Amino acid sequence: MILVGAAILAVVAGLAFGGGAAPNLLLDPGPVVRWGLPVVKTISNLGAAAMLGSLVLALFSLRSGARSFEIALDTASIGAAVYTVASAVAGLFTFLQTLGVKLSAGPEFGAQLGRFLLELPLGQAWLMTVLAGAVITIAAFAFRGWTATLLTAILAAASFVPLATQGHAGELSGHDAAVNSLLLHTIGAAVWIGGLVLLIVLRGSRSELADTGRAGAGTVGAKAAASTAKRAKTAQGPKKAKGTVGFADVVRRYSSLALAAYIVVAVSGVARSIVAVGDWAGMLTPYGGLIIAKAVVLILLGALGARYRTRLIPKLDAGGSGPFWTLVLLELALMGIASGLAAALSRTAPPTGLEVATVRTPAEILTGSPLPPELTPIRWITAWNIDLIWATAAAFGIVLYAIGVLRLRKRGDSWPIHRTVFWILGLLGLVWVTGGAINAYQETLFSVHMLGHMMLSMAIPLLLVAGAPVTLALRAIDKRDDGTRGGREWILWAVHSPFSRVVTNPFVAAAIFVLSLWAFYFTDLVRWAMTDHIGHEWMTMHFLISGYLFVLTLVGVDPVPRRLPYAGRLITLIAVMATHAFFGMAIMMQSGLMVAEWFGAMGRTWGATPLQDQYVGGGVAWS
Repeated sequence: MILVGAAILAVVAGLAFGGGAAPNLLLDPGPVVRWGLPVVKTISNLGAAAMLGSLVLALFSLRSGARSFEIALDTASIGAAVYTVASAVAGLFTFLQTLGVKLSAGPEFGAQLGRFLLELPLGQAWLMTVLAGAVITIAAFAFRGWTATLLTAILAAASFVPLATQGHAGELSGHDAAVNSLLLHTIGAAVWIGGLVLLIVLRGSRSELADTGRAGAGTVGAKAAASTAKRAKTAQGPKKAKGTVGFADVVRRYSSLALAAYIVVAVSGVARSIVAVGDWAGMLTPYGGLIIAKAVVLILLGALGARYRTRLIPKLDAGGSGPFWTLVLLELALMGIASGLAAALSRTAPPTGLEVATVRTPAEILTGSPLPPELTPIRWITAWNIDLIWATAAAFGIVLYAIGVLRLRKRGDSWPIHRTVFWILGLLGLVWVTGGAINAYQETLFSVHMLGHMMLSMAIPLLLVAGAPVTLALRAIDKRDDGTRGGREWILWAVHSPFSRVVTNPFVAAAIFVLSLWAFYFTDLVRWAMTDHIGHEWMTMHFLISGYLFVLTLVGVDPVPRRLPYAGRLITLIAVMATHAFFGMAIMMQSGLMVAEWFGAMGRTWGATPLQDQYVGGGVAWS
């Protein structure tokens, strides 16, 4: 109640301050919709947080089959139900707000609502969100195993995508950057808030965690844990009993997840503010004032998180509780305020300094951004268009890899320096391909677009595979003996899963690598990747993963279920190279322009003609 109450108060105050609920000059839907829509969206966001946060915390902190795991999935299912119902109401209110109509039971109203949900992108986004929420509600309630929970969590995270592409993020110049920052922001906040909600539920529930970490119950908790272990050992005979999971363990693991989520929320929030505000003058507007208020709340939450790690967790380890409820209730209130301010921001007009995308040039019609200047040698270095998703992933990859290396050295083990160098170079290359000159020009020049694909599927995977990240992780991450799954356990599961055995089969990996090129460039998939931001992100991920799997089967040192002898690998490599060269020649021999409605309609007056540039792109693939 504290979370919801603080959120509603914050959204009402934010709307009053920023004018987000002011009457429309035309087609005003009335005060119920104007004030009710952001409130319902706030409730939807909190339900989504309980859904995703509970699933993630269960996957990394609890034991499948235990009472606490069941409670986590129940919490996720309830959160998903709230998410579904609130999203349905918010979708209806959005329809009323967009068209300025009044709620009615007549057939004309139903027909308009149907067209909104099925034909308009904003309506489709709400419809997909509601359907995804309904599926997650059922899945979290009905399926309780490790794999089912993982798939449900992936679907829960994916359900955030449709709405991230809409709203202000979908309307402003810099659309892609706004969408990426909003998506990272909402997922990070959901893991953070939802995990805390589950901690509170577990603390007050009758689960196996209730025997540990209660105030004044250190000795009792220790005796209960010892008694549980003794009974397990007796029942299993000579087999070693699994360790017990205490509430302090769950809090510690949540703290690590919350730290990562905090970093993601902070970085994406700054990026989103830069896109929305534009300059410092924008911070003096009501929109900027709400951003400042939200930033202050975020700083206070960071201070509370530091207190968790330095004060509360050690006390829980010692068998006490410390100021658990005081910190949790304060954190809940601050999280509610942050959620309410976020909802108010989504209804507040950004500063006038940020131009809404308008139709001016062919490039702006197609991409939403002006045509970049001619690609000169110096612009290969100076041109940047950062993709926050891949930049964040690369940053986490470098930091976690460095932590793993330091752990090995701390205990006296060594790790080859060249593997560290390869890994860092691979991730820096990924940042450049997804955020440097290639990303800045890949929508304009087919040759640059093809160069990016070749680097994503060949050069970068070669460096990443040489870094042997799986081997490092298995050596550096501590093994758990309490039946839960941490990073090491999930990596082992992934390596030995049936799906992994299929995709890491050398022949399957080679087939995926080769056929992906043909399937992508000679079907409408290439149009989807060019015209839709989600398609572009999917394309990047697919080519990177397919290239990584192929290189792994050839030269990787990380464990795979099956590896060909050297002669077999050489034959596979030669066959793939020949097919790859034939693909490049097929593009070079094209008499017409591929995706002509895109590359041929860009309005570019500098550089080679689109057909000549396509020939160069085929040469890149051939080489």
